[in-house]
Amino acid sequence: MTTEAAPREGANRPALALHVPEPAFRPGDPVDFGHLIIPPAGAQSRPEETCQAAATHPLCIDLVRVLGDDDRAHGPWDPRLSPDRLRAMLRTMALVRVFDGRMYRLQRQGKTSFYLKCTGEEATSVAATMALDAGDMIFPSYRQQGCLIARGYPLLEMVNQIFSNRADKLKGRQLPILYSAREVNFFTISGNLATQLPQATGFAMASAIKGDTRIASAWVGEGSTAEGDFHNALTFAAVYNAPVVFAVVNNQWAISSFAGFAGAERTSFAARAIGYGIAGLRVDGNDPLAVYAAHAWAAERARLNGGPTLIEYFTYRVEGHSTSDDPTVYRAKDEGSGWPLGDPIARLAAHLTALGEWSEDRHTAMLEELDAEVRTAIRTAEANGILGHGLHQPDTTMFEDVYEHMPWHLKEQMAQALHERAVKYPPADHA
Repeated sequence: MTTEAAPREGANRPALALHVPEPAFRPGDPVDFGHLIIPPAGAQSRPEETCQAAATHPLCIDLVRVLGDDDRAHGPWDPRLSPDRLRAMLRTMALVRVFDGRMYRLQRQGKTSFYLKCTGEEATSVAATMALDAGDMIFPSYRQQGCLIARGYPLLEMVNQIFSNRADKLKGRQLPILYSAREVNFFTISGNLATQLPQATGFAMASAIKGDTRIASAWVGEGSTAEGDFHNALTFAAVYNAPVVFAVVNNQWAISSFAGFAGAERTSFAARAIGYGIAGLRVDGNDPLAVYAAHAWAAERARLNGGPTLIEYFTYRVEGHSTSDDPTVYRAKDEGSGWPLGDPIARLAAHLTALGEWSEDRHTAMLEELDAEVRTAIRTAEANGILGHGLHQPDTTMFEDVYEHMPWHLKEQMAQALHERAVKYPPADHA
């Protein structure tokens, strides 16, 4: 005699299933960004800086744009910068790209271990930084070398840090590109994702508690919005109305994971501001004028005690994540060239040309000048040492500057490290 098994409870209901995000294109696929909604430049409203946060929420879904297809500035977000200011912006963005190109070559020559370019994203750091006051504190991620260069930090110091040589002010303690520059209010870059966001909120709250006038501005990639620190920072900033600007650089890719894994399929990253009840803007990140205008708006709002703003810069990572990455194994070949919002440097140059303030000859001469400037910095830095050259910081520096007086256990560890190095590399081997 057999008995029929009782049906599983709920068996008449649909089986549960998960959605696994998948990018629009993979290697070998044709590229078509036709699914993106690109609104006309100048069509977006510009609320007052002191408006209620909800007044900005439609702009979290829209896309703030200024430069049109005719290379002219349009609409209320036009920051109306002078030609000299625009040329300075163009020069700084071009310097960042030239610097990146030279550093990439040096890594391939074995002179440093690692480098990370920001090609196509220069406006999100350079134009944004130019919209801040020099005293405002910058909390960058690892693709914001443009913030440092925009504040006039010497290229030589950057290359020394990348080489971890004897002139490196960070004494070889940081990975290449993880800069720190107190003199230009540039907070130390951490390799851990999103840690700079709570730090920025904390700085902004402290500034307000002291009655200071300096605000904080932090940058993070779109993938890092999935980190807990992102939400901790926004919660505190929203609760206490902290004077801070959060910039999410949505370059579509977090190493090999596309933006969908951070939630981009559901809504924009700027729309996360709605849930926190703070101001939010979604901005064409390849439009330097729109980036400048948005960051200046958010900074002024913070200065007027209007509270925090979350800005999403919608852009594209043209290069690989770093020199350790091969993007051809996970994304289509023509994605970068097919990006519909163009290149920020080319767009600004075209705008200046349309104004009669720039030319192809001037652009060529500028690039030659910038390349010479970068090569001079590299030659000087190379004299201070490169990877494996031996002109690096002594091993003892890793134990120093942690405490005012070195505790006994660090002294023991330092002695052991020096002994092991002497055994492995006897002094005669250095002769």
